[in-house]
Amino acid sequence: MTTMTKQEIQHMIAERVAKELKGPMSVNLGIGIPTLVAEYMEDESIHLHTENGLLGVTDVEDEDIDPNLVNAGKLPVGEAVGAAYFNSSESFAMIRGGHVDAAILGALQVDEHGVIANWAVPGKNIMGVGGAMDLLVGSKKVYVTMTHTSKDGSPKLLKECTYPITSTRSVDMIFTELAVFEVTEDKQLRLVELMPGATIEEVREKTEAAFIE
Repeated sequence: MTTMTKQEIQHMIAERVAKELKGPMSVNLGIGIPTLVAEYMEDESIHLHTENGLLGVTDVEDEDIDPNLVNAGKLPVGEAVGAAYFNSSESFAMIRGGHVDAAILGALQVDEHGVIANWAVPGKNIMGVGGAMDLLVGSKKVYVTMTHTSKDGSPKLLKECTYPITSTRSVDMIFTELAVFEVTEDKQLRLVELMPGATIEEVREKTEAAFIE
């Protein structure tokens, strides 16, 4: 694969995920690569939801930043025309009640049945689960974005997650810089697309999880 910067990889993945979103729908974006998806959405009938209490999230110019207006990742955001505010409990009721059409999450690991681990690394102090468990249970569709391997080159698509799993629910699709996978009805990973510059040989080499082509 052609050498790309970390930022280029993240934006390539985000742009590809955005193509899956067809409005009207409400979408919750996780922290990291998912946040970038908003830059590639042109459909005004897609409404962004953040679990700390806003439906109708938009980008904001530096000169218009309100320090009291942030998303769940503490990043400054703007508000679309017609945006709605609500408290955190109501926001999670929306998620748990099945009113969020899609959630786009980051992941540390994914197993060969589409179960993810994204909230804890044993022995390390990281932010924690946030809304990921609720989104996995309540969102109609769940899309995962991540790099295909860890910093040390080890696979992140595994036969079985070694980190604590986030939910027993399988996600719907997985997007990396090498490939796009969907999770079939019988909980198998199916390769649906190679990303630009990737080869099937490279995907096989860097994927521990079983998948069908």
